[in-house]
Amino acid sequence: MKHLMDIHEILEYLPHRYPFLLIDRVLALDLWKSVTAIKNVTMNESFFAGHFPERPVMPGVLVLESMAQAAAVLAYKSKNTKPSDGSLYYFAGIDNARFKRVVEPGDQLRLEIKVTGNKLNVWKMQGSAYVGDELACIADFISASK
Repeated sequence: MKHLMDIHEILEYLPHRYPFLLIDRVLALDLWKSVTAIKNVTMNESFFAGHFPERPVMPGVLVLESMAQAAAVLAYKSKNTKPSDGSLYYFAGIDNARFKRVVEPGDQLRLEIKVTGNKLNVWKMQGSAYVGDELACIADFISASK
């Protein structure tokens, strides 16, 4: 089942707000299986002031966080819950993270997340972040809800 979510609907499914909301649109969502979202990276991002002033680069941990936020949307939509219901998803682990390309102002990150396992409130996922056709980051991660 395909869905398209704009920022207004994303705000219903993520507790994050500026400056920590790191996805702008969901392009596709297949409940319990996968999600594809985008993050438009602009020079106005607060982290570029210090990372790095002479050569702005999106911190790798924020690329990972972008993937985690896309994964959280998938989990919330799949379980038909929202943060307003009192449920929150947290990182429980990150493995095999590799950074293949820097992410700079003007780039658009395409976040592709696939579920590799789900049991009760624990999700195992594999994420990839692309700029165009270039792989920027890959990682396996686990999230758990409270």
